[in-house]
Amino acid sequence: MQEEIRFATFNVCNLAPAGTKLYDNLEPLTQVQYEAKREWTARQIDLLGADVIGFQEVFSQAALRDVLAHTRHYRDATQAGIDAVDGHGRMLPSVALVSQLPLAGPGIAYPTFPAGVSLPVDGHASDANLGRYARAPLHVQVVLPGGHLTDVLVVHLKSRRPDYRNGDGNTVLNYALANLRSLQRRGAEAVALRVLASELGHSGRPRIVLGDFNDIANAVTTAIVMGAGAPDETDHEAGQANNMRERLYDSNAIQLRQDYLRHVGYTNIHDSAYMTIDHILVSEHFHPASPRAIGLVLDVIYLNDHLLQALPQASDHGQVLVRIKLLGNIG
Repeated sequence: MQEEIRFATFNVCNLAPAGTKLYDNLEPLTQVQYEAKREWTARQIDLLGADVIGFQEVFSQAALRDVLAHTRHYRDATQAGIDAVDGHGRMLPSVALVSQLPLAGPGIAYPTFPAGVSLPVDGHASDANLGRYARAPLHVQVVLPGGHLTDVLVVHLKSRRPDYRNGDGNTVLNYALANLRSLQRRGAEAVALRVLASELGHSGRPRIVLGDFNDIANAVTTAIVMGAGAPDETDHEAGQANNMRERLYDSNAIQLRQDYLRHVGYTNIHDSAYMTIDHILVSEHFHPASPRAIGLVLDVIYLNDHLLQALPQASDHGQVLVRIKLLGNIG
């Protein structure tokens, strides 16, 4: 049986066919530019060498399939994902999953929040958008070696880009309010993901939530998704071991091979600040302190050299790779 499994997350940065208009302030890729991006992305996927990869900023699932066709090792991998378009037919960013492990079924996208979760009403957003993700998370059941099912969620939370509204001027107040709107949406999405991840946890299956969180690991929004500090709602008499059931853990924090002197785990550079905003969260099934562990996080690897090279065809995000050692026969 395969003893090590690898999960990765990869924000590919506006992957779309040549000539596709994505944003008003962004020119479409020429055919030459698209081919350069396709080749770079394909090489990076091969370099990751992961069994399961979650992708963000996929504007076209067909473009991602084209990239996979130019890899060496993922041409026959299974792809899950759904294209998204707005009311005018323009492509929107979505997430996807590519797996070399079997899937138990097709992926399920969750465009709307769970019941009881909504954005605050501010008089600007339409009622239809108050209870929706900006990018729908994707849930896929992956069959691990030995036959154990694992729930994988691929996510992309709202960016830090200021959410200006029509008529907003470039003033200090409007800039601050625009940032607040972005934070409110990211916060609401984090709450919705916490509820979704908790509901999936009721099955007792392992869970992995990976993607672009647009915030650092100890930010409030990321902590909400992990359930850090949340009360245990199942059995207060069971103590700490039972409290772990609902939690998710940052792989970087629980990896076995900790070397703080060599830690260079950033995935994004913004205003000269180095940040890790792409994460792979795991349930207690991969935590060394859990009596129910079926695997252990060996290490977390960041592929980020390209961020300093500023290659036009490269992503503006680093990739995160987690290696997990399976514990015996988990079938």
